[in-house]
Amino acid sequence: MYNSLNYKTKQFFWLIIKLSIVIGCGYFIYTKLTENEQLNFTVFYQNLIKNKVFSPKNIAFLLIFSLFNWFFEILKWKSLVNFIKKISFSNAAIQSLASLTTSLITPNRIGEYGAKALYFEKKHRKQILGVNLVGNFYQMLMTLILGIIGFSYFVYQHQVEIDFHRIFRFLLLGVVVISAFFFGAKHFNYRGYSAEKARGFIKKIPLNLNIRICFFSFLRFVLFSHQFYFLLLIFNIDISYIDAISAITSIYLIASIVPMLSLFDVVLKGSVAIWVFSYFNMQPLTILSITTFMWILNFVLPAIIGSYFVLTFKPNFTK
Repeated sequence: MYNSLNYKTKQFFWLIIKLSIVIGCGYFIYTKLTENEQLNFTVFYQNLIKNKVFSPKNIAFLLIFSLFNWFFEILKWKSLVNFIKKISFSNAAIQSLASLTTSLITPNRIGEYGAKALYFEKKHRKQILGVNLVGNFYQMLMTLILGIIGFSYFVYQHQVEIDFHRIFRFLLLGVVVISAFFFGAKHFNYRGYSAEKARGFIKKIPLNLNIRICFFSFLRFVLFSHQFYFLLLIFNIDISYIDAISAITSIYLIASIVPMLSLFDVVLKGSVAIWVFSYFNMQPLTILSITTFMWILNFVLPAIIGSYFVLTFKPNFTK
């Protein structure tokens, strides 16, 4: 039906979609900041002012963390796409930021996959979905590995009671599902997508590219976890470096395994952070202020920039 539409109608159709994405993203960010039941915006802003978060030195350091975080994310995307088709760093930046804006209001950031695929010809889109999945897999892998190390130390130090049997059952289920897809579902095929093709595509990715993407993912995790630590210092939190890093990695580990709209990531991480840092007798207001400001720096600001690229996106109607 879409192909039967004329050129002007298609232009209008895409304009409505782009405006809906940008307006929707802006509205949800606004409501999440102003109607947050956990943290009143006025109290949040006053707390930032009180702790001199906006001093030139502090804001410069915080923005440097965010810039390098997104620099490595864009570099990671460029490296993955170059396996299929050569693109420039600027094109990779446009695709990454526009897809962030689109994904912010979709469950588990699933919109990122479709948004990035639209920048490429139809013949490349399945492969684009594949490399995007690979990139997200390595980011999750770093979160799991470093998070498990940090969480293990946290549990040991504070004698936290954990239902290890439930965790083991959950992990076992995940391993079974993934193994069944990649090794057992030989006849699975949906519109050209199959487990066999997925395995074949993954095998084609060079080892050095896998190592590079894994390294970029590691650097990103180190950057945003230390950005969190720097905010703890700004708020004059008396905590050792090891305790802080173990708590921060525990927060990202727990938050990453709970499916939720990425828009409400700030609420999820805030709730988890309050529980984790309660073992250090920290005020919930301080922790919520830090997680909210982290969300603004690493999601809201890039999403605002990405809104421009969503609006200027020009689909190729001839293909």
